[in-house]
Amino acid sequence: MSEPVIMARRLTKEFVRDEFHVVALREVDIDVEKGEFVAVMGPSGSGKSTLLHLIAAMDHLTGGQIRVLGHNLGELNDRQIAHWRNENVGFVFQAYNLIPVLTALENVELPLKLTHLKKQERLEHAATALKLVGLRDRMSHFARQHSGGEEQRVAIARSIVRDPPLILQAHLMGQLGHT
Repeated sequence: MSEPVIMARRLTKEFVRDEFHVVALREVDIDVEKGEFVAVMGPSGSGKSTLLHLIAAMDHLTGGQIRVLGHNLGELNDRQIAHWRNENVGFVFQAYNLIPVLTALENVELPLKLTHLKKQERLEHAATALKLVGLRDRMSHFARQHSGGEEQRVAIARSIVRDPPLILQAHLMGQLGHT
């Protein structure tokens, strides 16, 4: 049996700000196998975004160990982490993080600027990703010209344009209730 895509053991993340000490994650164990789709749910402040940031190596853990795609992220230096993340992780941010002065095509092209691809190849890849999410006719539109759902699809296209083995999405859901 192969190693899980994500394996965390006793994963801990603490934040210290001034006199405040916050334990965002305390000794979390998790395994995610190849092909699994996992949703992490919980109330605001329960550590969901912190967990995603640790999996994507966007933050450093305080304790424990995390292996993602066969790499012990705690053993990589900042340069190695940046390269690893660029090669392996697509991230759809909660606020989408689209750059307002860029078109949808230019926003999706951004991660490809860190590759060896020539400009025309980058644009072709970006156009393909936008077609995959149903935005063939909206490529030249700016973020403010898109609906919220279209902005989300641009962000998804940006996360898949490099065909990464791991895609993470942070999504804020409103409070559910009934009357």
